[in-house]
Amino acid sequence: MAEKDQSGGTLTRGRRVVAGVVAGAGLMAVGGLLATFVVKSPAQVAAESRPPAQQALTATVERRVLAETVVMRGTVIAGQTVAVSPQSSGGGDGSGTAVVTKLPLKAGDEVKAGQLLAEVSGRPVFALKGGLPLYRDLKPGATGDDVAQLQQALRELGHGTGRDPKGTFGPGTKSALTARYRAIGYEPLPAVPDGGAGLKQAREAVRSAEWAVEDAAKPGTGGKGGATPEKGSGGTAPTSPDGGRELARARQQLTDARAALAAAEAADGPTLPAAETVFIGSFPARVSSVGARLGAAVSGPVLTLSSGDLVVEAYLPEDKKQLLRAGMPALISSETAGQDVRAKVSLVATERSTGQQGSGGAPGGSGDGKGGGDGQDSSSGGAAGPAERVGYRMLVRPDQALPASFTGQDVRLTIESAATDGEALVVPVTAVSAGADGKTVVTVLRADGSQQRVEVRTATSGDGYVAVTAAQADALAPGAKVVIGAAGENPGGGR
Repeated sequence: MAEKDQSGGTLTRGRRVVAGVVAGAGLMAVGGLLATFVVKSPAQVAAESRPPAQQALTATVERRVLAETVVMRGTVIAGQTVAVSPQSSGGGDGSGTAVVTKLPLKAGDEVKAGQLLAEVSGRPVFALKGGLPLYRDLKPGATGDDVAQLQQALRELGHGTGRDPKGTFGPGTKSALTARYRAIGYEPLPAVPDGGAGLKQAREAVRSAEWAVEDAAKPGTGGKGGATPEKGSGGTAPTSPDGGRELARARQQLTDARAALAAAEAADGPTLPAAETVFIGSFPARVSSVGARLGAAVSGPVLTLSSGDLVVEAYLPEDKKQLLRAGMPALISSETAGQDVRAKVSLVATERSTGQQGSGGAPGGSGDGKGGGDGQDSSSGGAAGPAERVGYRMLVRPDQALPASFTGQDVRLTIESAATDGEALVVPVTAVSAGADGKTVVTVLRADGSQQRVEVRTATSGDGYVAVTAAQADALAPGAKVVIGAAGENPGGGR
């Protein structure tokens, strides 16, 4: 029995030895396999450290309309903004200080033609319709386009100007202007500030001259007359040379006195001081802001008025000014309202100017694109607003009226400064290059992987693309692949 156990143990130990040998061989095999991955030859290391193979990046040639655009910011303003900053017109206490004595309007109020805007030192400031700023006091006898504008504004308010010629401040215009002042509760200032003394003196001079003629013409006055037959005498009274001369002189004096009276009467009447009227292009207008308080001295705009359709104002730097001109299509985008409105550029100024934020115009108002013109700014007495901007003033007018809520918004302007004439072949700008020979080319990638340089002529560019025309017909067609660069590829195939 013991012999049997001994033989069984020997067999078990033998099996264990064989298993250990097999396991060791397996471990050696695995170790060798791992060594093949870990241990690399110098040639293999050099090969794996080389840059990845270059592969061409391509884009497809397209056929479409291409537009070049300029994108910038602008401010929505009224077509005309008027800063009302009057000085005293002479109706105050004589101190020369202009003081606000009445403010009947507040921000947001509507303003109609002929309406009282404010009272300064007891004198009214009212609005009339017209596009020409009032640059001088208008008095009887004045002539010019500004007088014609006043006459038209008064007639539109129902005050007829009689038979006065257009542009002449005559009796009819006097009557109409006086009626307008009385309609708003004031008397106009006299054109001749002497209390009527000059006119009274002229009338007395005519009366005296008439009496002198009567006296010189009487017969039988001791040689002072004799030119008129004595009543009931049935004949002619003797004449005296001295009497004839005196009568002639008296008649000349009467003629001169009557001429002086006519001149005095023509000069007499109401005057329209520039400080008392603001001309606005269209009504109704709106009070944009009130910049003064009752009883304060005038030191800036008392009121700011706006009228007309809303437009977008921007000031261009030199580089953008060269690209833009009136008539170009544009798009007004309001991020606040989430709305886009098509528009056109209506004005690009030819000279640099300084404007105020939301001013509606730059200084000048000449209408020649040199800082005024379309949407010009007018003011009574002048004003200076905050946030000055310098550049070439541009106005963009929408195709349809902008909502009133757009007023004062900062909006995005996208202006189409150039466009292809219909569809054209377009490629990315990066596909175009200039060769050593000075030719402009694109590189076409053929189906077999070869590359061919094709000479092209470039045209409009925009949004990263450029319109091209092949120098040789049919050398470039839609759908072709053009090289725009190169990218490396790693062994895994990823870029």
